[in-house]
Amino acid sequence: MAWNRVGRRMALALAGTVWLAVSGEAGAYPIYVSNEKDNTISVVDSDKLTVVATWKVGRRPRGITLSTDGKWLYVCASDDNRVDVVDTTTGMVVRSLRSGPDPELFVLHPKGNPLYIANENDNMVTVLDVEKNLVLTEVPVGVEPEGMGISPDGTILVNTSETTNMAHFIDTATYKIVANVLVDARPRIAEFSADGKVLWVSSEVGGTVSVIDPASRQITRKIEFKIPGMVPEAIQPVGVRLTKDGKKAFVALGPANRVAVVNAETFEVEKYLLVGQRVWQLAFTPDEKLLISTNGVSNDVSIIDVEAERVVKSVRVGAMPWGVVAGPN
Repeated sequence: MAWNRVGRRMALALAGTVWLAVSGEAGAYPIYVSNEKDNTISVVDSDKLTVVATWKVGRRPRGITLSTDGKWLYVCASDDNRVDVVDTTTGMVVRSLRSGPDPELFVLHPKGNPLYIANENDNMVTVLDVEKNLVLTEVPVGVEPEGMGISPDGTILVNTSETTNMAHFIDTATYKIVANVLVDARPRIAEFSADGKVLWVSSEVGGTVSVIDPASRQITRKIEFKIPGMVPEAIQPVGVRLTKDGKKAFVALGPANRVAVVNAETFEVEKYLLVGQRVWQLAFTPDEKLLISTNGVSNDVSIIDVEAERVVKSVRVGAMPWGVVAGPN
């Protein structure tokens, strides 16, 4: 696997990176976890389910994503007001991109460029050409922008603004807001279905997920969560992921320490999976066999078997894991 070459050890050591060589199976995927408090990326092998590398990045890494070919890992270094670009072969930060102040989350255009970045401190979405490191434009949005979702065809970008309690629909051709949808308090994540026909928006304080029709920009359903013996205030939806076949959805419920399994066709909550403490973000492996949750307070990630709908292992990572993405092998 390219991300696991023993011959890169010396370069990684010089970069202040801890690198552990593993043999691994050909089908293993690298899982990248951003650790907010110790400024590192943990690399987990999806077969061995152990940390195989730890990479140093900028301060307070949060949002994390991969280039379409898996060669570059993009990391929001929030306290450095930049996006770090990490070579996934070496684990080294090879360059930093302009991001605007306090980048938190971002999303790549389906074609791999540009990168759309939520700047929490100045209420803007920055549109960045990643090849030229050039800011193409800034789009004013609501207060405390965070969640970033993009339609599968790349024509509509959605930003959620935590304090304004809105999902802003942005035309990627004109960079104009074409609709504002009011959702419940403190929206976090915007996630399109694979066919682009449905948009899910989680509301952390409101305790719901709004299901929105992207064509009409109307809320068609609100999903609520009830866990026996737990007060509603502790159930705080954040991360959302939908399977490509449109049958299942998974919702991270923050301090409830659970991931909800939702029937994405009927919108009924079918199960709650107990994970680590303060579950935040979620990511599938490319084959969708595994779902990974970041658990910020317990400093670990939970590995979920998607088909069996059960947690198979917890893996300790760095301090306060925040974002997660899994790459090609």
